[in-house]
Amino acid sequence: MKLYHGSNCLIESVDLSKSKNKRDFGKGFYTTTIKEQAISWAEAVFDRYGGTGKFIYEFDFETNNDLKIKEFKEANKEWLEFISSNRSIGEVQHDFDIAIGPVANDRTNRTIALYIAGIYTAEMALELLKYNKLNDQVSFHTKKSLSFLTLAKREEYAS
Repeated sequence: MKLYHGSNCLIESVDLSKSKNKRDFGKGFYTTTIKEQAISWAEAVFDRYGGTGKFIYEFDFETNNDLKIKEFKEANKEWLEFISSNRSIGEVQHDFDIAIGPVANDRTNRTIALYIAGIYTAEMALELLKYNKLNDQVSFHTKKSLSFLTLAKREEYAS
């Protein structure tokens, strides 16, 4: 499987301790199967924090039966609660090596925040979210999972 990661800096090796906290699937290394989404991530993080450039990393990932993987096929109540837990509490609120599923992005953050605050019920939030095109994310949460990820190439992206 080809996976992409967008960044504002050069990455020699993935270091989970440098991962941002309170993310959809918990603290981890986030990738996507959609190159355009990785480009968007690189642009967003560069615009927000600066950096040495906008970089797109392409990885080869070979799944393994020894990995504990949680996959969400769609934005459903379980997905919403999983995201809410990881975003509210922080760190990693699960024991999966890898989590796969829809991205709660800038267009959906308000809905997720209102659900976390208790203003929207799960049903209300999911009804609003179903009109959004949700891209995918594949997040790596353990050193073990990273051992199955191989860097294929890195390119600097100029917008």
